[in-house]
Amino acid sequence: MIRITEQIQLHPDELSESFIRASGSGGQNVNKVSTAVQLRFNAKTSPAISSFVFNRLRNLASHLMTGDGEIIITANSHRSQDRNRQDAQERLVALIQKATIQQKSRRPTKPSRSAKTKRTDKKKQRGAIKKNRGNVSFSD
Repeated sequence: MIRITEQIQLHPDELSESFIRASGSGGQNVNKVSTAVQLRFNAKTSPAISSFVFNRLRNLASHLMTGDGEIIITANSHRSQDRNRQDAQERLVALIQKATIQQKSRRPTKPSRSAKTKRTDKKKQRGAIKKNRGNVSFSD
C-alpha cells in the first residue's frame, strides 16, 4: 500500500506504469533503453479518493488530468527506470497530499476607525506640505 495520509492509502494495482524512451541528452543509453516512466492513476474511480479530494485534484492538476479523471505523470529526469519510477510516485503522492489540505476560508475585514483617522490625518499633513510650497523667486 502506498500511504498518502492517515486516511488515504493507494493500492499498487491502482497505478499503471509504462516505460517510454526519454528525450534529451544521454548518449547511447537514451537510444537503447526506455528509462522514462509514464505513471497513470485513475482518481475518479479510486475508492480511496473522496469527491472533495478529486475536485481539488481537478483544480490543482488540470494539466495532468484527462477528461476521464486519469492523472498522467511522466518522469524522465533520471537515467534509471527505478529512480524515474520513484520520482513519479513521489510526485503523485505530493500532489494528492496537497489536494487533501483544505484551504482556510477568507473572512473579509474592514479597517478600524483609528486606521481610517490616521490615513486621513496623513493625507491632510501631506496636502499641507504641498500647499505651503511657494514659487521660487529668481531675484537676488
